[in-house]
This record gives sequence, structure tokens and C-alpha cells, in this order.
Amino acid sequence: MRVLLVGAGGVGTAVTRIAARRPFFELMVVADYDPARAEAAVAALGADGDRFRAERVDAGDEAQVAALLERHGCDVLLNATDPRFVMPLFRAARAGGAAYLDMAMSLSRPHGERPYEECGVKLGDEQFAQAAAWEEAGLLALVGMGVEPGLSDVFARYAADELFDEIEEIGVRDGADLTVDGYDFAPSFNIWTTIEECLNPPVVYEKGRGWFTTEPFSEPEVFDFPEGIGPVECVNVEHEEVLLVPRWVDARRVTFKYGLGREFTDTLRTLHLLGLDRTEPVTVPGPDGPVKVSPRDVVAACLPDPATLGDRMRGKTCAGTWVRGTKDGAPREVYLYHVVDNQWSMSEYGCQAVVWQTAVNPVVALELLATGAWSGAGVLGPEAFPAGPFLDLLTAYGSPWGLREQ
Repeated sequence: MRVLLVGAGGVGTAVTRIAARRPFFELMVVADYDPARAEAAVAALGADGDRFRAERVDAGDEAQVAALLERHGCDVLLNATDPRFVMPLFRAARAGGAAYLDMAMSLSRPHGERPYEECGVKLGDEQFAQAAAWEEAGLLALVGMGVEPGLSDVFARYAADELFDEIEEIGVRDGADLTVDGYDFAPSFNIWTTIEECLNPPVVYEKGRGWFTTEPFSEPEVFDFPEGIGPVECVNVEHEEVLLVPRWVDARRVTFKYGLGREFTDTLRTLHLLGLDRTEPVTVPGPDGPVKVSPRDVVAACLPDPATLGDRMRGKTCAGTWVRGTKDGAPREVYLYHVVDNQWSMSEYGCQAVVWQTAVNPVVALELLATGAWSGAGVLGPEAFPAGPFLDLLTAYGSPWGLREQ
């Protein structure tokens, strides 16, 4: 397998460090708009970097990406950029005759008149609209293959196949007890993406009703996370699992709730009230005349890069899927989960816990595709594949998952 990895930020760098320990690929081209980042990611691998090459690429330039795929003979593109670049990279992969993987799907747009009741353009709609073309080309686009979405969707498929006869609700629940020394507010993941998913109208799925939206941060609940993290308040957030799971798994209700904490939600609300979550450029005075800038990009520039915070972070992060239903006629409720301790990920890989947990899952998926354990054509989510091989290989990577009866 020859892989083009686009994006050498925190997650992309973690991908290289995880993949370097596995023999399933022949070449991984690490490409970024900033060539210094790509070169640094490869250089950090030292003697383990002989199968890696650094390149510069503009992720928004489809022709440039397709040419890079062709030049290196890559048969798969792994997208480790932010969601703004999903569609150009998605199209470039098909144009270049390559398979495609991402960890976040094409962006949504709220309903113009009833944003907190009805869906407008949903996450992934633009990608699924091209499913027939991918299938006709015999190519696979595996979408939403990070940790959430990604591993959480694998857990949903495993629960449906192995643990339940009927499923009442599947609810992804994400929480952590991470702190960052020296910072009162320092998100552990890309703030551009965090603002997008947290301030957009959350989507809920109900059988018979389909997909609908609610107010941001709606339906708060306290969820008790395992391995010492403990109770965290979780709220509804827009996320891909709600759009993916019902396509392949039969459940009466699907939700996603994020353990943000009161201080974090208050900060996001303030950004929204001030208009600092907007992506449309505004004109501001500059020393050489007026300039146009995106308020959200300004916020991102003012905050520390999450990839640089690992040495200051303490605690654990947990991604998991809570499932309620029946088995053999009796009620059952479980939580399938994956916990990463920041101290472990930093000492073992030099990566902070959140980016490492995100990165390990597409690498596992790439290995399953390389060995033929997973295969397919079209635009497919993680739920479209058998869960057992994925969970077994994740454990073999040294990062086991857990199951708790509720």
C-alpha cells in the first residue's frame, strides 16, 4: 500500500508515528501546505522514517493533489486536514483513482428558516451524493474513520452484531478529565472544528421521524466515565455518528453528547454572541490599509496549537458508545469505550492523548484495507464493515478497548 497523508498537524504527525511501527505499507507521503511541518513530521521518525517522504501540497487544489497521488503511485489518500478541505480532497482522490479516508465529513449548513427543528444540508450529504460514482469506479471512500466518528461507529456495529437482539438507543458519549498547566482555556483539539461542531444545531435521529435538530448544548445529562474520569456533564452536539449509524445499524434513536463542561460551553456561547465563531471575513483596519479576516481564524490564531500542549496536559480522554436494548428478551445496557492516558501517549509516542486517539483509528483501518480484512466500493462509513477485525487489531496496537455493563 502507498499512502498520501494530507495534513501534518497534530493528528497527521501522530499518524506517522503510529504507522511507522507497522509493516503494512510501502510508502507514506506526508504532505502539507507548510512544507516545514511535513519535513518535521518525517524527520522526527529518525531511522523509522525510511518509508516516508515529505511534500508540499495545497489541499484546496484538486489538480495538485491528484498529480501528487499520480507522481508517487499512491493508492489511498488519508485526509488529516480540517473539514473545510474534505470535498476538494474527496474529489481529488477519485480523480486520481485512489481510495479515500477521512476523520470528519463534509460540512453542514443549517436550515434557513427552522435551524433548531429541521436539518438543512447534513454532515456528509455532499459526499453521499457522489456514492454511485465511487461505486461505479470501484473505489472506496471510507468516511468518518477517526475516533468520533470512527471507533464509536465500530462500537455501534459490534453492539448490533454481538450484544443485542434489538436496540432502543445508541448514544455516543465523549468525556475527559484533561487539564493544561498554565492555561485557563486551551482546547485539546482543533478549535476551528470544535466551534463548528459545538455551535451548529445538533442532530438527533429517531426511527419513524428521521433526522431533526435541537438547540446547541441541549438535553444536558451527567454521564459517569470509566477509569477514574468520573461524572461529566454532557450535551447534544452536532456529530457525524448520528448521520452515519442509522444508515447501517437498526436503532430507534441515535444521539451524540459531548462532555464539554460548563466553562467551555460558556466560552463558546460568548464567542457566538460576539460573532467570533463566524467564518465569513470581516474588514478590519491595518497598518497598510483595511484587511479581510475570518473571526474564527483569529480565535484559532490566538489559542495555542493543541499539538504543542502534550507536555502540559494531565489526565485521560474517553470515547465511547452507550447502547440500550434487549438481548434474549431481557433489558441490557452497555458502554463500549476507549480510554487514553496522556502520560502514556506522550511517553510512548510523544503525542498528546486526544490527537493520538484520533490518529490510531485510521491507521488501523488502513491496515485492514491493506490486508483485505476490510474491502468495499462506494461511500461507506465504519458501520459498513465487520467490527471484530478492527477491535482485535486496535488491541494488537497496544491500546485495548473496554465494555462496561450499565
